Amino acid sequence: MDYRKFGSTWMLRIDVGEEIVESLKAMCAREGIRLAQVSAIGAADKASVGVYDLAEKRYHQEDLEGFMEIASLSGSVTEMNGEPYTHLHGTLADQRNVLHGGHVISLRVGATCEMFVRELEGSVTRVKDEGLGINLWTF
Repeated sequence: MDYRKFGSTWMLRIDVGEEIVESLKAMCAREGIRLAQVSAIGAADKASVGVYDLAEKRYHQEDLEGFMEIASLSGSVTEMNGEPYTHLHGTLADQRNVLHGGHVISLRVGATCEMFVRELEGSVTRVKDEGLGINLWTF
C-alpha cells in the first residue's frame, strides 16, 4: 500500500494480495484519521460480502473467489473502542458480469485498488444497539 494526502483527501493505492479493510484500518490508525468518507474502485480476487438479517441479527455471507472488478466501494471510517472502525459496502462484477454486493466483510486486491479517503473534522463513535444487533453512530 502507498498513499498521499492532497488537502483533506488521502489517495491510497492498495496492492495485489493486500486485504482492503485491514489496509484501510492500518492507514487510518497510522495517520490518526478518526472520521472519513471512503470511495474506491479496482479489482479483487477474493471477497466475502453479506446482507444483514435483522431477525437473526447476523450477516448472510457470500464468499467469492476469482478475478472481479470492484465496480463500487463506499463507506465510512468512524471510531469504536478507540480504534478505527470501517463500514464498507461494495459491488463486485465477476467474469460473466454478474454482480455481487453488500456489506464488505473482507476484500483482497487482485490487481489494484484506488481509494479516496476524504478526512472530516471531528469524530463519530459507534455503540452497539442491542435491539438491532449492529453498531450505530453516536454523536
